[in-house]
Amino acid sequence: MNLRIIAIGVILLTGLPGVGVAAEQPAFTTQARQVLLVEEETGSILFEKQADEAFAPASLAKLMTADLVLEAVKTGQLRLQDELPVSENAWRTGGAPSRTAAMFAAVRSRIPVEALLQGLMVQMANDACLVLAEGMAGSEADFVKRMNAQAAKLGLKVSHFANATGLPDAENKVSARDMITLARHLREHYPEFYGYYKQPDFTWNRIFQRNRNPLLGQVPGVDGLAAGYAEGEGYSVVASAEQNGTRLLLVLAGSESEKTRLEDSARAFAWGFSAFEKIRLFQAGQQVGRAKVYGGSPREVGLMTAEAVDVYAPLGSAVRLEITTTYAWPLRPKISAGEEIGTLKVRLGEKVLRDLPLRSADDASFGSLPARARDALMELLFFWL
Repeated sequence: MNLRIIAIGVILLTGLPGVGVAAEQPAFTTQARQVLLVEEETGSILFEKQADEAFAPASLAKLMTADLVLEAVKTGQLRLQDELPVSENAWRTGGAPSRTAAMFAAVRSRIPVEALLQGLMVQMANDACLVLAEGMAGSEADFVKRMNAQAAKLGLKVSHFANATGLPDAENKVSARDMITLARHLREHYPEFYGYYKQPDFTWNRIFQRNRNPLLGQVPGVDGLAAGYAEGEGYSVVASAEQNGTRLLLVLAGSESEKTRLEDSARAFAWGFSAFEKIRLFQAGQQVGRAKVYGGSPREVGLMTAEAVDVYAPLGSAVRLEITTTYAWPLRPKISAGEEIGTLKVRLGEKVLRDLPLRSADDASFGSLPARARDALMELLFFWL
């Protein structure tokens, strides 16, 4: 039997600016059922509540529809000037007859992809979703298969999609954590199109409509993404806001009214921007520890991070950060410099602020026979004891 244990190293950081022991900042509170507030650059979690619990996405599902369409445009499968037909199904299910959010596409007309994207991202239009789904995949059902494949590819753990619109279906479900992952992906991979989410209005078929994101213009710094409502589950939002070079992402679901959704979102962002600061812990490539190599030469390799390690943590002397490095012992050669061999976690109390890979700072090959024999004896004695 191959027994492996985790070697753990802990570093307590109390000498950094703003790090010490004092009263902690008051926490954000809300009656919403699911909440996740994250600083985008570091991934630091500022607040979470039932972040992995499934809920009905409603129009939040359109974020995945947008992701697939934007990917197709970016890879050349679709061109912005391509015109897609408006089927009777798209018109009846998502257009004017449906009495749902629509860009009022005319049945049997043809609409450029660029206009459909604006209908989708500005107005959360169901007819735009269906025209795009049918135009890309031949049918909404086949498009939904792509949505779920993309969800798996992006590492969404809870989410499952039954349609391209988020219209009521018991099989539609997402989680706050999944929606943060999807929002970060949209911002990172399609920055040239992200601006549609803050476009104030869009006119199609001579019908003027304002952006359907209720936080735009109401909460300082908000510039996207989407909001929804599901019968029996309440109001939800996935939002992004930037102030003074810091960007926060928020998912809030299960609000009892549009008013409480807006008020809670405003308070969450205000708290996130005012009660936290960014702290640099390690530079890119800085060694943070060492790991023993079984029978190796050298006998230890350095542990380093490929990127700078920043955290977005509560202000002031209350902050006490704990850095934990872990790796599976015994490491065995050969090991190449840059190879991923462990993990680093940054905690504030019980909360994990960062979780990222550690890489070897050195090459390690097989050591001499005496050295390998010595390590074999040490391993035998260790497990015997």
